[in-house]
Amino acid sequence: MVHSCCSPDREPAERPVGGPLPTSGIVAADSLITLPGSTFRMGDDSPWAYPADGEGPVHEVELHSFRIDRFAVSNARFAEFVDATGWRTEAENFEWSFVFGGLLPDDFPPTRGVEDAPWWRQVFGADWNHPEGPHSDIADRMDHPVVHVSWNDALAFCSWSRTRLPSEAEWEAAARGGLAGKPFPWGDELEPGGEHRMNVFQGVFPGKNSGEDGYVGTAPVTAFDPNGYGLYNMTGNVWEWCADIRDVGYYATSPTKSPTGPTAGPERIQRGGSYLCHASYCRRYRVSARVGSDPASSSGNVGFRVAADV
Repeated sequence: MVHSCCSPDREPAERPVGGPLPTSGIVAADSLITLPGSTFRMGDDSPWAYPADGEGPVHEVELHSFRIDRFAVSNARFAEFVDATGWRTEAENFEWSFVFGGLLPDDFPPTRGVEDAPWWRQVFGADWNHPEGPHSDIADRMDHPVVHVSWNDALAFCSWSRTRLPSEAEWEAAARGGLAGKPFPWGDELEPGGEHRMNVFQGVFPGKNSGEDGYVGTAPVTAFDPNGYGLYNMTGNVWEWCADIRDVGYYATSPTKSPTGPTAGPERIQRGGSYLCHASYCRRYRVSARVGSDPASSSGNVGFRVAADV
């Protein structure tokens, strides 16, 4: 399954191959901030929304206080985890991951594409440490969000760092930054006053990214101004895994107090959009947008941020 700019899935027969979750005495990152308990209006019924994604109905949700990281997990932070635990990501175990074709060099050997989304290429040797394949590395991207991590890899990082993934409701409440009914963390306009506020595709997708927002591919986790809660890149840059199972009909009957998602289903939620979203075909760079992916899947535009109980 793939939603244009969104992350594609591995074939259903390809299952996780990771081992037991690592544990550690490490304390959660000091970049976690505490958001007090609150009630907010979750979801979107506007013309911006994708009904097939289950963004509505808009409904009130009451949350307990929780902590969430100001930043997505960076390559530097993920490298600490790998050095400490020896964890091998699922992309490394499968020996390949999905890479956006526009980031590959012109002379890159032909690779298998995803049906209906041929810009997604199966690249052998692509993983968190080699985002575009064996010819690439992260030496100059240590402050960028880690990518090519599956939901299972994110869970392993959380186990090591004594954190957890945010629930979908927690993620959206945090992304809104205290604003109500706005599509973006800063308000109504995509580029207020002509100013770029997030890292999304500029130009004509998929062939030409002008990089007018300053980036082609990922941006540093500190890029652009934070939202009203001090959180960076809650939309754009990379999709972020949440804890919840995906169900497009969940909002219609979901609990109003601290919902944690359906109890069964094949996909896990991703939130926030990525550097591949573009208004001409995909408006999933909004705080209410939601997609799902197999928990073993990985691609070059998906990362995560951590949360924790208070």
